[in-house]
Amino acid sequence: MNLKIAVLAGDGIGPEVTNEALNVLNAVAKHGGHTFNYEDLRIGGVAIDADGSPLPEATLAATLKCDAALLGAVGHNKFNNYPPSQRPEAGLLKIRAELGGYANLRPSVAYKPLADNSPLRAEVTEGTDILFVRELLGGLYFGEPRWWDKDKKLAHNTMVYSEAEVARVAKIAFELAQKRRKKVSTGEMSKAVLDAIKL
Repeated sequence: MNLKIAVLAGDGIGPEVTNEALNVLNAVAKHGGHTFNYEDLRIGGVAIDADGSPLPEATLAATLKCDAALLGAVGHNKFNNYPPSQRPEAGLLKIRAELGGYANLRPSVAYKPLADNSPLRAEVTEGTDILFVRELLGGLYFGEPRWWDKDKKLAHNTMVYSEAEVARVAKIAFELAQKRRKKVSTGEMSKAVLDAIKL
C-alpha cells in the first residue's frame, strides 16, 4: 500500500500526539511493507498565527489531494475572544465537513495495568470496553440559524439532524456492533430511522 497522508498536527498537545501516531504508522509501514508519505500542513491556532486563517485554502486543497488525514488537536485560550468563525475550532469544523467525516469513533477500554491511574475504582472500571459512535456533521455544530451577540452576551444555536444523517451514523454503530458483542445502546431512535438503515 502506498498512501499520501496529510499531517495536521495543530495546537497544544496536537504535535506531541501526532508524532507518536506517526511512529505507529511508520512501524505499520515497515511491518506490512507499505509506503506512507507525509505532508505537514497547518490548521487551527498555528494556522491563524502563520496564515491568518484557522484553515488556509492551501491546507484544505493539499489535504483533499491526500489519501488520508491525520489530525492532532486545535485550540488555544489566546483565541477565546475571536469571533467563532475565526477561532481554531472553525478550521476543524470546516475540514471535517469538506472531508465528509460524519462518524467519530471513541473507544473506552479499561486496561488492567492502568487501573491505578483512573479516578474510578478498579472494580468499577474492570472489563470496560465501550465504543462511542458520535455524529459529527449535524446538530449544534452545523445547525442554522445561529448567531452570537457579544455585547448582549447572548447566543442562539439550532439543533437539527436530518433522518439521513442519523441513519448513516446509526448504520456505522450497528455494523461495528456486529463485530463486537452485538449490542447498541441509543437515545430515542425513531422507527423510520431504523427502517431506513435496513440492516
